[in-house]
Amino acid sequence: MHFDGEIVWTPGPDARQATNVGRYMDWLERERGLKLEGYHDLWRWSVDELPAFWESIVRYFGIAFATPPEKILGATGMPGAEWFPGATLNFAEHLLRGDDPDRVVVHAVSQTRPTTELTLGALREQVAALRATLAARGVGPGDRVCACLPNIPETLVAFLATASLGAIWAVCPPEFGTRSVLDRLGQLSPKALFVVDGYRYGDAVIDRRDAVAELRAALPTVETTIAVPYLHDDPAAIPGAVAWDAAVATPAQLHADPVAFDHPLWVVFSSGTTGLPKPIVHGHGGALVELVKALSLHHDMRAGDRLMFFTTTGWMMWNVSIATLLVGASYVAVDGNPTHPDLAQQWRTAAEAGVTNFGAGSAYLALCSKAGLTPTRDFDLRRVRTLMASGSPLPAHAYRWIAEQFGPAVFPYAASGGTDVISGFVTGVPLLPTRAGTMAGRFLGVDAHAFDPEGRPVTGELGELVITKPMPSMPIGFWGDEDGSVYRSSYFDTYPGVWRHGDWVVFDEHGESVIVGRSDATLNRGGVRLGTSEFYAQVEALPAVADALVVHLEDADGGLGELLLFVQPAAGAVADDALEAEIRSVLRTALSPRHVPDRIVGVHAIPRTLTGKKLEVPVKRILQGAPPETVVSPGALADPDALDDFVRFAERRAAPTA
Repeated sequence: MHFDGEIVWTPGPDARQATNVGRYMDWLERERGLKLEGYHDLWRWSVDELPAFWESIVRYFGIAFATPPEKILGATGMPGAEWFPGATLNFAEHLLRGDDPDRVVVHAVSQTRPTTELTLGALREQVAALRATLAARGVGPGDRVCACLPNIPETLVAFLATASLGAIWAVCPPEFGTRSVLDRLGQLSPKALFVVDGYRYGDAVIDRRDAVAELRAALPTVETTIAVPYLHDDPAAIPGAVAWDAAVATPAQLHADPVAFDHPLWVVFSSGTTGLPKPIVHGHGGALVELVKALSLHHDMRAGDRLMFFTTTGWMMWNVSIATLLVGASYVAVDGNPTHPDLAQQWRTAAEAGVTNFGAGSAYLALCSKAGLTPTRDFDLRRVRTLMASGSPLPAHAYRWIAEQFGPAVFPYAASGGTDVISGFVTGVPLLPTRAGTMAGRFLGVDAHAFDPEGRPVTGELGELVITKPMPSMPIGFWGDEDGSVYRSSYFDTYPGVWRHGDWVVFDEHGESVIVGRSDATLNRGGVRLGTSEFYAQVEALPAVADALVVHLEDADGGLGELLLFVQPAAGAVADDALEAEIRSVLRTALSPRHVPDRIVGVHAIPRTLTGKKLEVPVKRILQGAPPETVVSPGALADPDALDDFVRFAERRAAPTA
């Protein structure tokens, strides 16, 4: 099978010499005698020779071990693979490395206070001082330090101070409601807590002082609260808290304590659309080697670059953004409403900040395409060299729009992975063409495949996305899951010894792939599986449609069930009979009669998570009669009101007919 989508970008003739991954291949040839013809050969070597590949990453990027490893890979089973046994290091030490103390590491844009910049020298000074403050208050290895902070420089400082001590970090954005924060941080019994007194979101002023009081009352293990006076500029805004300026006022010696390769670094959380969010624990070493590999070899970031990817602190893209320091780059920390005062705000910010590597959620890029924005005409984006989409599948029309806007000088690509591994599985590759709607290759060291229900690899067919060999950044486990049973059931129960990620994917024979949606949201019409992204690619390309969501309600008696398509009309459009007829015609012609929904329902908004993923499974469960509060946490939603139309529709369906 070959994907037949339009090629929207092709690497130049000097790509091997001009890209990080090409230079790494040349290094492998010089240092290891590996003659690799292209990316496919490199990927195959990286998964066939896992220890040799990861040893080369450590050497190539100068990973500093306080204690060297006994070997690269000990036990190889999943779960339970043992990476770099015996090694000690510290993630924070590597982020703080560099020869130029005047190098800007964070460019911070905020709707609450003026734009600021943080240099490497200032970062080191603040981390050293804050580390000493935390240590003086009893924070040490294994203690949990939690935060309810926005994407601001202080959050980076607090994380690095925590990690340097061997303490364990977790953060939620302050826009989460109190219940959502406690659902996450309450699982960790934190010893210290960082907070802000409030923030601005566009034109809205949000005072957080009462919410902070509720959090502190509900977290009895917290012995120290450190408050950033973000909104009120009042060090005493949070009674009984240590003011930020006081916490970083006393100069101290910078130090990072060596810890085991798999010592817990941070706890990141699943989206929490069902039940309590899963607390996913990553180790210092696994996160370090994976992120430096991904940022350099896949995202083509290098010293002097500047990344902007709008994210809150609650999404893994915050963790990825701060890791740009590993490759001598900087990042743009944006706090506030990303579409205020208009949809073009992210492009405006990127131009003003001199961004070289721009990233955004696929949903945002699709909106820009639909709205006909012309960012390269309206803003000075000449420094942009790469443009990445993530968070959900990127529709083909958005690929074409990016190519039209930026031309051949900018490498456009999408990547897909997860918070679970704090990185990606499949991605664009700067040595391979980018095709609309697809991802050109697998991440290096990631043995990704599609499996059928019997656990057999399939090519050219839809299947479950699986990882058949261990990755260093796979979780240590879930916090509180003492026997590992929840971790195993989350990833390894379907195919024992193989990671099942929960995405529905198709690979061609060269490793090019299309993610077609979550496998638990895949539609099964009469025994034929249909990917949700197929629907969205057709329906959302219509000018009158802003967004859409499709679910299939199975028939308990084995019939076809009911296929429901919910449509959010574009501005100025309505979900009337004419639009319904147009949608039916497009789906029948472009896909098949099997794709034509039984009902098309107009809604005011499509519910999405804060990271842009559509809530297909929670909506399906609501339509099957589950109470909304049992299937989705309001704090996980970008717009909590977006569920209202679906709840009313479910109530009408359940009401007895006269």
